[in-house]
Amino acid sequence: MPLTTPRRSALSEQVIAELRNQISSGEWPVGSRIPTEPELVEQLGVARNTVREAVRALAHNGLLDIRQGSGTYVIATSELAGVMHRRFADADPTHIAELRCTLEASGARLAARRRTDRDLRQLDALLAQREAAWESGDAEAFVAVDATFHMAVVAASHNEVLTALYADLNELLRAWLRLDVGEELTPESYMDHDRLVAAIRARDAETAAAEAASYPYQCHRRHTDAGDQPDSADLSDAGDLSDAGDLSGAAG
Repeated sequence: MPLTTPRRSALSEQVIAELRNQISSGEWPVGSRIPTEPELVEQLGVARNTVREAVRALAHNGLLDIRQGSGTYVIATSELAGVMHRRFADADPTHIAELRCTLEASGARLAARRRTDRDLRQLDALLAQREAAWESGDAEAFVAVDATFHMAVVAASHNEVLTALYADLNELLRAWLRLDVGEELTPESYMDHDRLVAAIRARDAETAAAEAASYPYQCHRRHTDAGDQPDSADLSDAGDLSDAGDLSGAAG
């Protein structure tokens, strides 16, 4: 990814833009460690100080987390996602569940009305991946594919604003999904999403909305009944794959 004819006057801005593009494009996914400073210097063909300035700027904006002795990790896909994560990390769990309910029900209702055959193929594929992840017993893999499934439902609404807002909240909401699932997959944390996809396929908007709305509250109720409360540490690590984005709740 070498820079093409960098302009000295805006070199740091160009490096920031290039690093941001690596993040937003998925080349460096949330939770991944970015290349080391010497590697970036070599790849970009710029001075170490320029790379350091760009990395610090993106860390300040909430996209990167600089961990002394470990490296620099991606924790959000956009500045807004980083702000959302910091702003709502200590939010009331009930309010998070209500937010999920509102966004996911709206997305599912619109998806049932507007879905394309391509959307259905993607949802079917993600359902199969979700099942495979569950059968594997890998909780982190399950969280990742379940979050991707919910993102795909909202994306099938073909409402770009709703989809972008949901994506910007992804890291925060995935933290709650990880908390609900826990370190081990258990039968009580599993939720069947076949009915949701069936409703979207049948263009049954109200059933799709009702199905989507029920998941966040089931997740929240399970932890409220158990007396569990997420703390700021749980949420502050949400972007690490040592962490893993979309809305989250148990096997929601």
